[in-house]
Amino acid sequence: MAKILSQDEIDALLSTVSAGDDIGAQLVASDNLMRSVVAYDFKHPNRVSKDQIRTLENLHDNFAGNLGSTLSTIQRAMVDTELVSVDQITYSEFIMSLVNPSNTFTVSVEPLEGMCLIDFNPTLAFIFIDRMFGGVGRFLEAERELTGIERAVLTKIAMSVFQELEKTWSSVIKMQIRQVSLESNPQFVQIVPPGETVIVISMQVKMLGNSGLLTICYPYVNLESIMKDLIGKSWVDQSKKGDAELDLTTNSDNLQEVNAEITAQLGTAQITIRDFVNLKVGDVIQLDQRVSQPLEIYVRDVKKYLARPGIVGKKTGFQVIGPAEK
Repeated sequence: MAKILSQDEIDALLSTVSAGDDIGAQLVASDNLMRSVVAYDFKHPNRVSKDQIRTLENLHDNFAGNLGSTLSTIQRAMVDTELVSVDQITYSEFIMSLVNPSNTFTVSVEPLEGMCLIDFNPTLAFIFIDRMFGGVGRFLEAERELTGIERAVLTKIAMSVFQELEKTWSSVIKMQIRQVSLESNPQFVQIVPPGETVIVISMQVKMLGNSGLLTICYPYVNLESIMKDLIGKSWVDQSKKGDAELDLTTNSDNLQEVNAEITAQLGTAQITIRDFVNLKVGDVIQLDQRVSQPLEIYVRDVKKYLARPGIVGKKTGFQVIGPAEK
């Protein structure tokens, strides 16, 4: 015969099961907490917030699109430029990532202090140079430095990159990018201490089946004064303001070339149909306009100004004396 449990025994079993559930829940919560913990490297702190990184991504994504169009015109071939990444690393790590020989431009960015770097991967540099000399955009597998003529050609292409970069940053700050030097050995380029944080923009440039990397390095100390302007809302507001000013300037320039017909009305008169039919050479029609009254000037059939009649050289003309009454 099966043993029947007493009420005390049933309560004891239920309390044991409940205690086991609580322990299991605590273990699961502890495990989830450990999984959410991320190790922080105090030697390489993240000085740029995620919001500022996203703003830099948006800026340089637009830059990549505009640069592709500019390079397509220069190379007379379709050039596709794509933003790969925006990272913050130490300057020493960035220098170690560059190949040797490299094609690294040191540039000044006024009014910001310090220098920035723009690096053309050797593969990308030789593709551009070969195309500029009438080739099909092939790259050389042999590692060598550029010749004097090749450096001049690459510098010309780099100037176009500088101009597009200035336009990209114009929504945040008006800057002027000027070349300082072109180095082939990245170890000789020391613009900040090795442990300083830098923001590295990597872009992949594709042309005629080949591709290479274009890398931009901004030391954090250079951008520190404008980092507050790289917050999402602030940057969007400044972008809209910049676009509005640009649209106003563009529209004003376009209107300068529009032809407008101007008519000076001497006066008006009302006559009968009989008088109109009987008009002949030499007849005089008396106008409602007095000699002392100003003329009405119409621009595309809209009354705009008042003027006095006169003679300009050997031609009749008028002098504007003020706006017309609405």
